[in-house]
This record gives sequence, structure tokens and C-alpha cells, in this order.
Amino acid sequence: DRIEREAERLSELVGLVLTMARLENARDVERGEDVALDQLVLSVADDARFEAEGEERSVVVRETEPLRVRGNEEILRQAIENVLRNAVRFTEKGTSVEIGMTQKGGEAELTVRDHGPGVPEDALEEIFRPFTRLEAARDRASGGAGIGLAITERAVHLHRGTVRAANAEGGGLVVTLRLPLAV
Repeated sequence: DRIEREAERLSELVGLVLTMARLENARDVERGEDVALDQLVLSVADDARFEAEGEERSVVVRETEPLRVRGNEEILRQAIENVLRNAVRFTEKGTSVEIGMTQKGGEAELTVRDHGPGVPEDALEEIFRPFTRLEAARDRASGGAGIGLAITERAVHLHRGTVRAANAEGGGLVVTLRLPLAV
């Protein structure tokens, strides 16, 4: 059983590293297809909701509006999934991960808030670097490889967007993705 679990973890890590390498070599994704970001977020939220309920947590879409961006839908899906999965992993049992999406100044702004321990202020930028894991993540059985948010950062950057993290007032973490709207 242990060898099988370790093999699965290793396989997942290899997949993540390959994804990171693929993103490092990707070019011009903004010339891709029109992506209905609101529909993509709702789809990813439904998947995350299913996982969260098994862990006594929930996923709630608080606000959304029809927004379109240009790019690669699969890369954007993975970027959003990584943020949501982290939020579900770290939000306290009995709480919700909250998602909001609005238009701000020609950009789609997607926010994902959890109700977990947050991140030390000096590590808020570091969490987007490959293989960065905070002590809280290492101590948990659910701690990942520390590459998911690096994939998110690279994917958003490829779409000429930005991603940042901030500690939420009252506890938890808010990750904000901003992507230029399709014209």
C-alpha cells in the first residue's frame, strides 16, 4: 500500500513538473480562443465543491458575471483548479471557500478566499515560486508538492494577467487573478 501511494505521488509530481515545463515553453496563448471565463469558473467550482463536501467544507460562488478572455481554456482551467484546490485544502472544516468574479477596468478579476490559517506576510509572493511549501503545508498529510501555485502564476502570466495573494481580514487567504478581457 505504501509503495503504491508513493508511486502515485511521484507520478503526480512528474505530471506537475511536465506541466510547468510545458508552460515555460508556451508562447502567444492570448491569441488562442475566446474563453467564457464565467462558465469555466462555474465548472471548476462544481468539481471543487464535490471534493470539498467529502472534507466537511463547501465552495460557494458569491458573485459572477459573463466575462470573456482570450487564451487557452485548458491552461486557464488548471490555473483556477490549483487555486481552488489549495483553498479547499486549507480552509477550516465547516467553512466555505468563496469565489467572486467581476469586471474591473478592462480586466476580469477572480477572487478565491479561504478561511484557513493564511500565509506569513513575508511569504505571500514566495508561494508562487516552484516547490515552495510553507511549514503548515508540510505538517499536513494533504500538503502538496509546492508547484500548483507556480503553475497558476505562469499560466496567468502567459495570458498577460497577474496573480497575487493577501491575507484576508479575519483570517484566511485571498488569491486574486486578473486577466485582460477579450476585445
